[in-house]
Amino acid sequence: MDIQEIKQRFGIIGNSPLLNRAINIANQVAPTDISVLITGESGSGKEVFSHIIHQISARKHGPFIAVNCGAIPEGTIDSELFGHEKGAYTGAVGERKGYFETVNGGTIFLDEIAEMPLGTQARLLRVLESGQYIRVGSSKVEKTNVRVIAATNVDVYDAVKAGKFREDLYYRLNTVPLKIPPLRERKEDIFLLFRKFTSDFTDKYRTPPIQLDDDAQQVLVNYSWPGNVRQLKNMAEQLAVLERDRVITAQTLLTYIPHETGRTNLPMRLDNQPKEDFSERDILYKVLFDMKRDMIELKKLVADIIEHGGVSTAYQNNSQAITQLYRDIELPQASVPEPQFTLQPSVNNNISNSNNDYDIVHHTEEVEESLSLVEKESDLIRKALKKHKGKRKLAANELGISERTLYRKIKELNL
Repeated sequence: MDIQEIKQRFGIIGNSPLLNRAINIANQVAPTDISVLITGESGSGKEVFSHIIHQISARKHGPFIAVNCGAIPEGTIDSELFGHEKGAYTGAVGERKGYFETVNGGTIFLDEIAEMPLGTQARLLRVLESGQYIRVGSSKVEKTNVRVIAATNVDVYDAVKAGKFREDLYYRLNTVPLKIPPLRERKEDIFLLFRKFTSDFTDKYRTPPIQLDDDAQQVLVNYSWPGNVRQLKNMAEQLAVLERDRVITAQTLLTYIPHETGRTNLPMRLDNQPKEDFSERDILYKVLFDMKRDMIELKKLVADIIEHGGVSTAYQNNSQAITQLYRDIELPQASVPEPQFTLQPSVNNNISNSNNDYDIVHHTEEVEESLSLVEKESDLIRKALKKHKGKRKLAANELGISERTLYRKIKELNL
């Protein structure tokens, strides 16, 4: 079949060179039994090309089945594809035929192949190489004659490098790569597709025809269409049903186009941001390090006052601030004395001081601090409970732990 016949038979709209090349590759590979890997963004029409390959192949009279690998749970995908024996696992009340057995002699389309678990990938590789498989819970080798067409909207080679996809399976599937161009690379086809979709939907819903003015056509063609043909078809259906004014302006069209902020072409957004999870020991260490830093800053401040400040000015302006700073630092199981300054007459008569005749004598009392984590933990819990007047939920939030953990700690520490 030539390209135009394929377009008419399968309802493909467009004359883009990239689209024509993809159709030509599908037409050439269809008569063979070679595995095909179809790549393209979500909504670009990968499944349509799998039907093209099957329908113009020698297997066109055989069965065809499309399987979404990303929609099948990891624990059951082996059973779905290869079948299982009775009692193979909990709930297996009878034997079941898998897709590779029921589609024998036909074609199986494995969509989102990159989502397939590694164990299932090894089973699939054996089917591709020898046509053999084993049901789950069985030891008998079964034979099948199935053509595999796979599709994905991600870069499979990146998944190979990340260890999420078998390299041998990648090369086995990628015998003939078939890339479906996104809609933004087929600008000359966008308006043709839109007219086809609006015509179909106005006939279906028995509404007047839809027309676009010149500005609206420019908006339509220049939009990036992250959802590709699926998104364009969806918007055409909305316009055919909702708009009373059948001449669509650019301003009206923009109300149906979402803002592209952080959009991707994956079927769903993946949140890979790591979540912070602090243990109780981490919180205690953080408190201790913060106290150590505050003490170092306090020592620098006192030394600076002794070295550069005058008695009357430095003592009057800074002693109150230093005392308050000491009071603000809370050390579990240890009290920090307030700094005490004594003014003594200078005994060095050879040194004259223009501001005063006194020296600062800094009296400090060293207190041995307890380094027991249990005591510090107990003290922090007491303070949190006291601060929130015994409300354990608020105290747990303050400490960064769960309320259940707080209950356990109170019991363990006998508080």
